[in-house]
Amino acid sequence: MPVALTALWHRDEVAVVYDRFRGQWELPGGMLEAGESPRQAAVRELAEESGQVPGDPLQFVGYAEFLLGSAQRAECGALFTGRALRRRDFEADGEIEAMRWWDLSAPLPGRVSGIDVYLAQLTRPAHVH
Repeated sequence: MPVALTALWHRDEVAVVYDRFRGQWELPGGMLEAGESPRQAAVRELAEESGQVPGDPLQFVGYAEFLLGSAQRAECGALFTGRALRRRDFEADGEIEAMRWWDLSAPLPGRVSGIDVYLAQLTRPAHVH
């Protein structure tokens, strides 16, 4: 399980980040570090990439298998979801250029990862339309 992703919701919007290297908006996430569980990686990557913190422990949703990048490299990732009690400040870094709270329908400036949109839709809270 090399990758962990998080769909973190606040009200009716999910946190997405703009990855400078891939040139697209996507869910916060990344590679597991040595000795780290997928859940630990999800929490760490969420904080590192978006500055956000879940209000409760993240819930495991399932595993996603997908093809990544122009080389179509097969990857498998653990998907987690949770709720943010409040929106925290974001600071850009060398990897992540921007962070937004997104309702999955308003246009974003630039390309959006289709797989991440699909995964976010799977985790959308029931009360959100």
